[in-house]
Amino acid sequence: MPETILITGGAGFIGSNLVHRWHTNHAGDRIIVLDKLTYAADAKQIEGLERVELVVGDIQNLELARHLIEKNQVKRVFHLAAESHVDRSITGPAAFIQTNVVGTFSMLEAARQVWAGQQDCRFLHISTDEVYGSLGETGKFHEAMAYAPNSPYSASKAGSDHLVRAYHHTFGLNVVTTNCSNNYGPRQHPEKLIPLAINRMAKGEPIPIYGDGLNVRDWLYVEDHCAALEAVMLKGATGETYCVGGDNEQTNLALVDLLCDLVDARLDRPAGTSRKLKTFVQDRAGHDRRYAIDATKIQVELGWKPEHSFLSGLQATVNWYLSRS
Repeated sequence: MPETILITGGAGFIGSNLVHRWHTNHAGDRIIVLDKLTYAADAKQIEGLERVELVVGDIQNLELARHLIEKNQVKRVFHLAAESHVDRSITGPAAFIQTNVVGTFSMLEAARQVWAGQQDCRFLHISTDEVYGSLGETGKFHEAMAYAPNSPYSASKAGSDHLVRAYHHTFGLNVVTTNCSNNYGPRQHPEKLIPLAINRMAKGEPIPIYGDGLNVRDWLYVEDHCAALEAVMLKGATGETYCVGGDNEQTNLALVDLLCDLVDARLDRPAGTSRKLKTFVQDRAGHDRRYAIDATKIQVELGWKPEHSFLSGLQATVNWYLSRS
């Protein structure tokens, strides 16, 4: 039966991609997007979609959240709204505590008050692999690992994860949590590494690379991530956590080199043109060395796996940004 779902942060990067996916795959469902429309969001990313309503508001507003869930008989909440830029959390951590911790509390409390123990309702909390800290040269993050956040951003997300767990164990709220690796793809704010690098290459401007460029990240195409979120919402076990990764470990330097080659090919430039723009800058404070995800649990239990190769995802991403530059 058609229903109404609520997506917080649905005008942001991952959120807007999720809105498009759910709108396509669940014809008849209404989608309410609750978004503060900060610098990282763009209402145009979900414009023109039938059955999608944008409510401009703050997730910290418990009364608003409760009103939206109750009035619209919402039984599914995708909670994506968050401050997520590590550099910004270093220069201004307060906003991260307010949005990621207090905001998550408000959303949980609103759901608890309205649903009152209804087990056919579900709250899916989208988090990050950064809560686990930094890996050495071997090993991968998995659901049973202890938390060891190293930045104000990751600490705020760890706090929100703990609140979600507590609301399940204390109040019986039907919750599920996902911890994903670095996302890339269309609609990402240009301050993040991949769109920043593409835009700098297109303009012939320096491409900043932190430290020695050998920090490793596991890259996940955003459409694959949204498919995982859909699977977890519909089939995930109550109270469980699922790690979601793309199995694409790359150093920042190798990633930028590959982007340079793809951009040069796309713009018919001589090979190596964009690589000359690489500029090494002072490393980020507390920069985690390596992230990697073991996604065995979600693959075995829910049958999810990434459908896009790293190269095909990057090519689609490069094409998307260059067509808009």
